Amino acid sequence: QVQLVESGGGLVQPGGSLRLSCVASGFTLASYAIGWFRQAPGKEREAVLCINRWAGRIDYVDSVKGRFTISRDNAKSTVYLQMNSLKPEDTAVYYCARRSGSCSRSLSEFGSWGQGTQVTVSS
Repeated sequence: QVQLVESGGGLVQPGGSLRLSCVASGFTLASYAIGWFRQAPGKEREAVLCINRWAGRIDYVDSVKGRFTISRDNAKSTVYLQMNSLKPEDTAVYYCARRSGSCSRSLSEFGSWGQGTQVTVSS
């Protein structure tokens, strides 16, 4: 059974850090791009970062550049999202999803979405 499970969310103060994990099962992670997405209350889901099967990285949101990084450990079937200098506007449910091979800006081209993990940035 193909599955992606996110974890690592929580409540953090502005300026703090969190590391999210996306653990894959039921398929070979090394063959897939993994994207991180987020959805804030009342807003559409947006692509944040993606890492392709060759470990190339794509930033989709200017506001996270220099603060968020994405990495993968295929041996652990895990993709990470390191989030530093968090801001209240980063508050959202964060999701990961997969796409064969390369990244895409189109959410509809990703599948096997996880259930999401809540990130709340607040003092």
